[in-house]
Amino acid sequence: MHKTKHSTRLPGERSGLLMAAPYLIHLSIFFGYPLLFAFVLVFHRWDIVTPMEFIGLRNFARLFQDDLFFRALANTGVFLVIHIPLQIIVALFFAELLNRKLRGRSFFRTVYFLPVVVSGVVVAILFQRLFAFDTGYFNGLITSMGGTRVPWLVSPKWAMPSIALMATWKNVGFYVILFLVGLQNIPASMYEVATIEGASTWQRWWRVTLPLLNPMLVTVVVLSTIGGFSLFVEPYLITGGGPMNSTLSSVLYIYNQAFSFNHMGYAAALGLFFALVILMVVLLQRRLVEEDIY
Repeated sequence: MHKTKHSTRLPGERSGLLMAAPYLIHLSIFFGYPLLFAFVLVFHRWDIVTPMEFIGLRNFARLFQDDLFFRALANTGVFLVIHIPLQIIVALFFAELLNRKLRGRSFFRTVYFLPVVVSGVVVAILFQRLFAFDTGYFNGLITSMGGTRVPWLVSPKWAMPSIALMATWKNVGFYVILFLVGLQNIPASMYEVATIEGASTWQRWWRVTLPLLNPMLVTVVVLSTIGGFSLFVEPYLITGGGPMNSTLSSVLYIYNQAFSFNHMGYAAALGLFFALVILMVVLLQRRLVEEDIY
């Protein structure tokens, strides 16, 4: 009897492994091997053309003396400080609107989500035209009302906030959907009880809606943080990291070291350090938010 069970179970196990084999092969080739190769590169100097040269921990010693990399980290932090609160406020506002009985609600839900599926390159080109100093639509609107032109992309003061605004427009539709799902899962009885107890509209939102949206809020904050740390397309296409390195993001700096200067080993060390920074920030952020919840 034991042999019968064993023989009937083996074909299923084999077929399961066979079906999973393409994914495992894909994972090994496109994730496992590059990750292993990156760990090897960390301890080498390599310019793609000449053979690798083992240099030990010298890439890390260079990293901690690289002021421009830490400037790029600071720029990324500025972007996150602007982008994440703006993303949450705008997404929550539109989610509240779309959660009401509104004519054409399905149409508006689709419209808000469209920028998410539009190519980042297309969005970057569009906003480059909108933010143009002389011929841009935004400055044209400002001057038509008697104001002065704003140097959106040519001033170190305005460049990163402009990119944060563009990234918010690009991604907000995804977070609108997440908040909308959270709002629709709040039982109507909670609002009925609050109304009976005399709570105003603001009190119902603050005491009922917001606390019950906390799990979704944690998800949005973490996803926005990870997405913000991966900022690359916008500064690469629009400003190239300028003016005066004010929009140089961490990922763009790593890209430049790898593919502009062929410092592959140093870029690998930067990437590893940057990944550790992201991990620490997300863990700290999650811990702080969860402490606020519980």
